[in-house]
Amino acid sequence: MFNSTLWFNPTLLMVVIAMSVGVFLLNHVFKYPRNIWVLVVSQPLLLCISPTMTFISGLLATKIAPDPTLATLPLTMMIVGLALSTLLAARLSAKFGRKKATNVGYIIALIGALLAIFAAKNTNFYILIAASLCFGSSLAFSQQLRFAALESVSEVDGPRVISVLMLSGIAAAMIGPEVALLSKDWLPSQGTYVGSFVALSGLILISMLIFQGFSNPAVAELKTIEKSGRPLSEITRQSVFIIAVCSAAIGYGVMSLLMTATPLSMHDVHGHSLADTKWVIQSHIAAMFLPSLFTGSLIKRFGAGKILIAGSLMMLLVLIIALGGHQVMHYWWALVLLGIGWNFMFITGTVLLPQSYQHNERFKVQAVNDFTVFTVQAMGSLLAGYLLFSSNWKTLVMIASPLVAVMFLISIIQYRRERSRGQSC
Repeated sequence: MFNSTLWFNPTLLMVVIAMSVGVFLLNHVFKYPRNIWVLVVSQPLLLCISPTMTFISGLLATKIAPDPTLATLPLTMMIVGLALSTLLAARLSAKFGRKKATNVGYIIALIGALLAIFAAKNTNFYILIAASLCFGSSLAFSQQLRFAALESVSEVDGPRVISVLMLSGIAAAMIGPEVALLSKDWLPSQGTYVGSFVALSGLILISMLIFQGFSNPAVAELKTIEKSGRPLSEITRQSVFIIAVCSAAIGYGVMSLLMTATPLSMHDVHGHSLADTKWVIQSHIAAMFLPSLFTGSLIKRFGAGKILIAGSLMMLLVLIIALGGHQVMHYWWALVLLGIGWNFMFITGTVLLPQSYQHNERFKVQAVNDFTVFTVQAMGSLLAGYLLFSSNWKTLVMIASPLVAVMFLISIIQYRRERSRGQSC
């Protein structure tokens, strides 16, 4: 039987109201083109894939995996699918336009949802892996839409629009786990979490229908991009490219390692409730995107180097708190600060990256950047389950320490670069 509380949940009602107000402001106050509000409404529903899988994939996998250490493999394979599809998504976007490419991503997401329903119903771990790969591949196409938003507005409006789209991740953080938890008992006779994946497929379908209002912005043809610009070997040797990619990749790697292990450590190892686990994950994802309101302004005022240093120190504080205990508030504070630290590193890396390429080089450089970042994220996710179940939470946290140290060193290098040039990025 369907859970009627889904339709009267106060959290979901607040999200709907907030999105409605946002669309009104975009249309009537800022007067942005239709593309922007279409993305603001459709993308949170599609991005529910990520927090939903973060919340329930590990919990389901512990019940059906042949070995508990493989519990985070589905989430890892989702990230692997994302990494492997970044080059394809960029290529299709350049050749056929953003809209056609994104519709391919939506079809892949719906296939993933159907596979996930089948896997949960038949307790088939390997089908769940296939579903995760499809989910990840679809997210690679959604990642390209931040560039579509920039192509739909003037250069002056670009930073504000990116901030709005980043904030839409908060809606996904609220909607995804909330719907997954409330709908997991929709079809109890069919198996655990079948209802969650049915609800997720509904969100994806609604998002796809809304997205059809998107108008394809003009992009360069693929053959033009490939025949112009510098070779990648020259671009990737630049210090600004290395700093930009490392900032985003290390931020994602540390975040993925700790975030992926948190639901398993909280619920399966230390016995915290699903409600507490959901709250921590939702708070973390909200903390990832909420600072977007001011991160861009901070970078402009203080420089990229100082913001990277702040992000590195934030990550250090995360490690200290995570080693301090296993109470709900230890996890909550660690994951919230982890989200903020990730935001500083990822957005700063995103701001620095365009300094490494010319306009006609953007597709290939963006693809290499995303491939690198999400490959590192996949490695962090894969290690999370193995380290947690073969050792313990503290060992997992200590593994992240060298990465934080490297990030701090990179931050100092960027800070000195800016001082030597006498300017801020």
